[in-house]
Amino acid sequence: MSKPPPISLSGKVIVQWGGSGLLGQALARDLAGCGATLTIVSRDPAKLSTLTSEIQAQGQTVSLESADLGSETSIHGVRDRVLARHGRIDGFVYNAVARPMRTMDDDLSAWRESMETNATGCFAVLRAFGDVLAARQLGSMVAVSSIQGMGGPQEWLYAGTPLSSRPDYFFHKAGLINFARYLAAHYGPRGVRVNTVSPGGIFDPDAPQPAAFVERYQSLTMLGRMAAAHEVSGAVAFLLSDASAYVTGVNLPVDGGYSAK
Repeated sequence: MSKPPPISLSGKVIVQWGGSGLLGQALARDLAGCGATLTIVSRDPAKLSTLTSEIQAQGQTVSLESADLGSETSIHGVRDRVLARHGRIDGFVYNAVARPMRTMDDDLSAWRESMETNATGCFAVLRAFGDVLAARQLGSMVAVSSIQGMGGPQEWLYAGTPLSSRPDYFFHKAGLINFARYLAAHYGPRGVRVNTVSPGGIFDPDAPQPAAFVERYQSLTMLGRMAAAHEVSGAVAFLLSDASAYVTGVNLPVDGGYSAK
């Protein structure tokens, strides 16, 4: 189990959108471990029942919500239920993404499906929660992008493995970085900070990536290794916390120096 970073979110009501993946689970553990009153929103909250039980067993506060990114009514329902339960929202992290595409040769319907979730749904969520924070003139929003939103693919990394670069993922993660800058300008006068975190490759100990990919990827980082998921959640916790009170409009790469080479 990951060790929570030494950042305090005590007394803060935080909503996390997306929690079933490797990073999402680390985020949930670490944000709750930092003292946040946490709500995790997922398309399938049943997948998170074990995780939430583990967090609650540590004496930390977490609850689950179900939502459909394709429905603004569903998104607003989550927002309203969290407000009814806690009376306010102090911070928000957007970690949801769908990956319907595999290659450039996919049917155009896969691209449209990706746009509906990763562009339209993302916009609806960030606007709904950004407006809540702006109404209180206080709060922090963090969107999880990727180093794949910061540059083009290195196709040789995937050669001879089942892995591949996905065109819609590059499109959406790049757009998310600049949209967060737009939101930082839009909400900044009302006291709301908006930033992105762009993780590099995260090693999954339960389902390791192909050895050839890992070796190649690690050779491109300054630290010579892939990230552990909790090392990314530490950056998110910092941006949600009062320790980053004058930080907004920033994209923070958490990639072991990959993007600096």
